[in-house]
Amino acid sequence: MTAGRLPTRAWLGSLLLVAVVLPACGTLSALFEKDSSSAFEYEADRFADLRVLRYQVPGFEQLDLEKKKLCYYLYEAALSGREIIYDQKYRYNLPIKRTLEQIVRHYPGNRETEDFRNFMVYVKRVWFSNGIHHHYSNTKFKPGFSFETFASYVRATTAPGFPLRAGQTQDEFLNELRPIMFDPAVDAKLVNKDKGADLVADSAVNFYRDVNQAEVEAFYAAMSDPSDPRPPSYGLNSQLVKRDGQLVERVWKVGGMYDAALSKVVYWLKKAAQVAENEAQRKALELLIAYYESGDLRVFDEYNIAWVADTSSDVDVVNGFIEVYNDALGYRGSFESVVSVRDPVATQRIQKIADHAQWFEDNSPLLPEHKKAEVKGITGKSINVVVESGDSSPSTPIGINLPNANWIRKEHGSKSVSLGNIVNAYNQARGNALAEFAYTKEEQKLSKQYGELGGHLHTDMHEVIGHASGQINPGVGTPKETLKNYSSTLEEGRADLVALYYLLDPKLVELGLMPNLDVGRAQYNGYIRNGLLLQLRRLEPGEQIEEDHMRNRQLVAKWAYEQGADRKVIEFKQRDGKTYVVINDYEALRGLFGDLLREIQRIKSEGDFEAGQRLVETYGVKVDPELHKEVLERFDALNEAAYSGFINPRLVPVQQDGVITDVQIEYPNDFTEQMLEYAERYAFLPAWN
Repeated sequence: MTAGRLPTRAWLGSLLLVAVVLPACGTLSALFEKDSSSAFEYEADRFADLRVLRYQVPGFEQLDLEKKKLCYYLYEAALSGREIIYDQKYRYNLPIKRTLEQIVRHYPGNRETEDFRNFMVYVKRVWFSNGIHHHYSNTKFKPGFSFETFASYVRATTAPGFPLRAGQTQDEFLNELRPIMFDPAVDAKLVNKDKGADLVADSAVNFYRDVNQAEVEAFYAAMSDPSDPRPPSYGLNSQLVKRDGQLVERVWKVGGMYDAALSKVVYWLKKAAQVAENEAQRKALELLIAYYESGDLRVFDEYNIAWVADTSSDVDVVNGFIEVYNDALGYRGSFESVVSVRDPVATQRIQKIADHAQWFEDNSPLLPEHKKAEVKGITGKSINVVVESGDSSPSTPIGINLPNANWIRKEHGSKSVSLGNIVNAYNQARGNALAEFAYTKEEQKLSKQYGELGGHLHTDMHEVIGHASGQINPGVGTPKETLKNYSSTLEEGRADLVALYYLLDPKLVELGLMPNLDVGRAQYNGYIRNGLLLQLRRLEPGEQIEEDHMRNRQLVAKWAYEQGADRKVIEFKQRDGKTYVVINDYEALRGLFGDLLREIQRIKSEGDFEAGQRLVETYGVKVDPELHKEVLERFDALNEAAYSGFINPRLVPVQQDGVITDVQIEYPNDFTEQMLEYAERYAFLPAWN
């Protein structure tokens, strides 16, 4: 995340294509050994272009009671806010979600028809994406059934509970939903970052009401103080609306917008603070509570500083309005929560990178004036996720780096984490794309031997030294102000390039992080193959690239291909009517990565909007339709889902006389059942907000 939503948020978050078999690696080999004896079933469901996986939480049963209680309270806080993301993404999401769930629960008719099966696919897609727009492409879903069929399901479902407006009849309600669900031209894109678009008025996301891009930019330009070295994240926790001709922020806080859910979040956070592991963690949790109760962004900054300072706690949490990917202007944060437990063994790898952050900064290819003279407070760890919610679920990041405020990162540092059990679940449920798209057997062998370790190291460096590197020139605004709708793409590309540049550096071998440079070569192969070929499977025919992480990967790969074309550093090859991409010169490619990293850092440091726009629009957006068609056909033959998400574990408190004596963990295996359970237990918000 800037919490690197490495593509899978990736999610990442921001997920990188992770390969398949972990090698031993010197003294760190224990960090990467797998338990292949487990009979745990990782894949639970598959529909549309999606698959739903499961993950385990190693070591949870061995936690002491206080840490188990802490996990449970944070688990409840996470799930209590889960519906906020639905309303944030689109004003009709909650009414539609609740209507769909009523039908799933109570429809008395035949459920074995093709229409009803298509209806269930639509329902699951809405659950997976937290709304009616695709979680990655941002385009609105096309139902595989007619409006008339949908209306018949509603009318046949006589149980009370449909979210009609006050005084509204069922027919009026259906007529209101008809264009919203069935007209592809109405609110077609969740987030519209197209060049020339009004990034606010042309986006369906529910961060703004009755305002346009120029008004938003003017509103925050008047609010910001360029001389303030520690500016709050203006707009992060509010909806901006126009009332009586004036722009007003509806703040997301207790007593404000989303009060019903946030009051529950705070209730559980207060319980968590009572069983905090130490004073540093308790202080951070109390500041998070104070922020939710006040809505004060300065308090949020205090919380982030305290959270970064807590480096010793085993249990940790991200909870708040964090990532701004869903706002084309980069102001407003989507609700998410990730509750986790430190993996002490795997943490050795990522912490070793953090311990040498200054070396990486000093030896980077950045211009001297863009390097940090002193890298502060960088910590890294590997975690096992206990539960995720909001914008991190079901689709999840594999790496996180927070906080996002540049001044806090510079003065106080940041935390970087790798979501170890999530990555493991992906690797356990791997497919066959490698055999189809790798050009040679040697390339396949390299990936199988070293690809997973390369993927781990890429994620670790992306988060730890990627997002934490470089500095903005004095007097230059924040990237969301200077680079606008291109800031997230360029930031993810910058962090990727830091990792790519060092993956072929002997320093990693010297540190014992990898056995040899073949690890870097394997990751180079996977990254270029994904950026130029594999990720195209995520687009429908005729679409261009919209999502920031997809844009960043193609930008990096395509720029490197074109800049090295005269030397054939990267080469497209044909065999048996199929297209492959081959790296001929790894050292030259590393040099190109360094050149592009230097330029993107310059763009960020100087706030050069025109150069950033030119890079993204030239290399990150457009798709070759013939190559795209070929990739889709080849993946169709593989029968592989383009995206993955997860069913969460369930935490169950064991009580005696009203006192928790244990917390047990269960691993549900039915996606529909979990979504209905969450809808029953955590539907705190009104349908219309």
